[in-house]
Amino acid sequence: MNIRTRFAPSPTGYLHVGGARTALYCWLYAHKHQGTFILRVEDTDLERSTPEAVQAIFAGMEWLGLNYDEGPYYQTKRFDRYKEVIQQLLQQGKAYRCYCSKERLETLRAQQFANKEKPRYDGHCRNLSLAVTEQPFVVRFHNPLEGEVIVDDQVHGKVVFQNSELDDLIIARSDSTPTYNFTVVVDDWDMQVTHVIRGDDHLNNTPRQINMLLALGAKPPVYAHVPMILGTDGKKLSKRHGAVSVMQYRDEGYIPAALLNYLVRLGWSHGDQEIFSKEEMINFFDIKNINKSAAAFNVEKLQWLNQHYIKTLDPAYIAEQLKWHMQAQEINIANGPDLIELVIAQRERAKTLKEMAEKSRFFYEEIDKNIFIEQPIPVEIKPALMKLQEKLAGLTEWTDTAIHQALNESAEMFSLKLGKLAQPLRLAVTGGTVSPPIDCTVRLLGKERVLNRIKNCL
Repeated sequence: MNIRTRFAPSPTGYLHVGGARTALYCWLYAHKHQGTFILRVEDTDLERSTPEAVQAIFAGMEWLGLNYDEGPYYQTKRFDRYKEVIQQLLQQGKAYRCYCSKERLETLRAQQFANKEKPRYDGHCRNLSLAVTEQPFVVRFHNPLEGEVIVDDQVHGKVVFQNSELDDLIIARSDSTPTYNFTVVVDDWDMQVTHVIRGDDHLNNTPRQINMLLALGAKPPVYAHVPMILGTDGKKLSKRHGAVSVMQYRDEGYIPAALLNYLVRLGWSHGDQEIFSKEEMINFFDIKNINKSAAAFNVEKLQWLNQHYIKTLDPAYIAEQLKWHMQAQEINIANGPDLIELVIAQRERAKTLKEMAEKSRFFYEEIDKNIFIEQPIPVEIKPALMKLQEKLAGLTEWTDTAIHQALNESAEMFSLKLGKLAQPLRLAVTGGTVSPPIDCTVRLLGKERVLNRIKNCL
């Protein structure tokens, strides 16, 4: 079997982390089985779908590296195909026109609520032999009245639905536009999708979709419904829990590899392993190892993973990612050290690239002299700092070793412990009390800049 999975977002907003995890699971399953990963844009909601949302979805997937093999397909470009299949179902008696007015349906629903019955269409137009008129109508699917639908779900196991509990779903609105549940069926059929991996909020749609596929003579795909992602308070993940858009995580300084690693473990496991490369994800991924229960999003765990990747990935790659954040913070990287060297110096001290950029500003911009008024250098340290300035000016090699020796000799001349001089030096050249090791910091700042800053401080 040629495995074919699909990720089918609705472009009504950004790509959120729940959608990204679904896309990742579909991508992994297709790659594990040398199959095909399809991207389909379900844009039939004409009022809410926007071109900006489509581009946001594409941007999120590109940033995560979830490349698709087929697509993108757009449902709005397939309306002729949907009309063709609707006509086929009407001709075969597997769908019918429903002329019930809005008022009749509202009265029916009110009666059902009053009788504590499940609200559903009562099949009023199902067996009526009505001639086609100018009167508005919708098209409903002729759902079986008896029997059951068994969904052999790869996550939840066998789930049984009675056909008597399923009403006749509208498959075309009164303006003839197709509905979501119908377009999904036709698309999965035409695109020969073999495995549907999606959120478990779609589980109740599945028996209806299976019945429509069977009515079309199509073999239903294998279904796997993934539990939702919750916030730390146990409620559905939303903006109140922080960033939920994939690109927001980029803006906050997360690396794609870290977010992917976090998302794959958010409801799936392979033993006790926490760190996964993309290759390991592909090799180990199995739908049957997805948990049935919802997972909670933990920002601290994501930060831990992000820092791991900052520390362990190629500094050149991290530097390329950092460049975006430096530009976003309007830091001119031409005015300071090479970004690769900066990453090596700062990677132990930042959980995110945004934080790394913020902590590195002093390497590229002049510091405020008022800092030395607010945090003056102790008077007894001034002679040692002046001697250090002299020694640094005389260095012929600007290396960590040479800088450390000058610092050590200057401290000894005034009977100071190394830290008693190193910290005032750090304040003088960085404007703060925290930086990478002082030898490294001074080297990266460059000789001219360091001497000028010590002079300004003195």
